[in-house]
Amino acid sequence: MSRLNDANLSLAREIIARYPRPRSAMIPLLHLSQEQNGYVTEEAMAHIAELVDVTSAEVYGTATFYEMFKFHPVGRYVVNICGTLSCALLGAGELIHRAEETLGVRAGGTTDDGLITLEQAECQAACTEAPCLQVNYRFRYRVTPDELDQLIADLRAGSLTDEIPPHGTLARTRQQIPADRWVRPVAPEETTAAPAWMPAPEETSS
Repeated sequence: MSRLNDANLSLAREIIARYPRPRSAMIPLLHLSQEQNGYVTEEAMAHIAELVDVTSAEVYGTATFYEMFKFHPVGRYVVNICGTLSCALLGAGELIHRAEETLGVRAGGTTDDGLITLEQAECQAACTEAPCLQVNYRFRYRVTPDELDQLIADLRAGSLTDEIPPHGTLARTRQQIPADRWVRPVAPEETTAAPAWMPAPEETSS
């Protein structure tokens, strides 16, 4: 099931309909693909390209800009340990070494059981909470080596499944917009009036 399956294809078409231009739905569709397969496959990128009328290269170029999209199989849990300046000064190196030792893999590797992939990440924009890490992009702040060991033990025991869904799942509750509440997107070149939520010029004058 590398291309979008029937259920996700129907959802993809609903997502595309929310945008004035189909290509604007590219990132949500990449997330949908990753949720289905655990990573973004070449076949899925080709399928997305067909749906939004761009080339596969454009889909790939967009996807590779973002660190969260993976192009190869990864574990159920992806543990990203920040290694940039603030975290590095406050113990990120020790965390990475401890994780490699505990998991038995180097950064970039996946455990033999396919459960956990370990990665060293660039800045995660939580410098005041260093050292930090993410598990499937859910934050953990001011992590100590002992807390890291406990986190890994909890992941292995399955005790965090309610908190952390499998890799690729953005949220367990998907946005649903009834058809009668859609904004009826209009392409910019077809717009003839100011958006309804913007005040008229005379209302802003002093």
